[in-house]
Amino acid sequence: MNEAGDVIDSVSQMKAKGEPFALATVVRTVAATAVKAGAKAVIRSDGTVSEGWIGGGCARAAVLKAAREAIADGQPRLVSVQPPDLLAEQGLHAGEERAGVRFAKNMCPSQGTMDVFVEPILPRPQIVVCGSSPVAVAIADLARRTGYAVTACAPAAEQGAFAAVDRRIEGYALPVREDGMRFVVVSTQGRGDEAALRAALASETDYIAFVGSRKKAAALRAALAADGLDAARLAQVKAPAGLDLGAITPEEIAVSILAEIIAARRRHRPGAAPIS
Repeated sequence: MNEAGDVIDSVSQMKAKGEPFALATVVRTVAATAVKAGAKAVIRSDGTVSEGWIGGGCARAAVLKAAREAIADGQPRLVSVQPPDLLAEQGLHAGEERAGVRFAKNMCPSQGTMDVFVEPILPRPQIVVCGSSPVAVAIADLARRTGYAVTACAPAAEQGAFAAVDRRIEGYALPVREDGMRFVVVSTQGRGDEAALRAALASETDYIAFVGSRKKAAALRAALAADGLDAARLAQVKAPAGLDLGAITPEEIAVSILAEIIAARRRHRPGAAPIS
């Protein structure tokens, strides 16, 4: 298979596995360069090239650095690798950014210019629904239709409540860590509240919500705190779950919770304030 086909295959395989990566594409070259416009490379989160080629040492370090950063924050980069004389003529320095372009120095004998677009490709954000209450089922249905990967986490006897989900976990044994953003909603309605919430708190998540009254949530927090769970972690549980829309029906409550998740997802940046 040709190189372009290998890159496309690699992209498909990594997306199917839910592995975060970046796709680097050479969009412009000037003068002599080792690669031409259209060359592509798939770059893993550790900075290794999985497939393809975007040149040797002249551009490699700058592009790999941009790829790691893009995967970390989800934002694309445009890197322009230029010879030192050309950078100096424009009053630019290696590592400087202007108008969304990061400049890097080309120290190779070719003295060419190469612009590379680095696009992060991240796993679909995941909503994990713990429990099979009417609210849980409504969240699962609405979340799938808005682009989230949905995991139904409930006892085997309750899994039939969910018509279609991306993954099923019998019980509440959530994986501790997974790639991509993960939002967990505990809506067990009195059947396994503590077990589900304990499992959610033991996992790496971007959001945890408990569907229930303030009184029940406070009682659960107190019980878990007495059992040694970290108070700061317990304070991160959003309860009652969802934005205050005056929701009454399970479907309306699901809308309020998904709206809160969307707000948390879109505001998610390193150092950003959490949704209160």
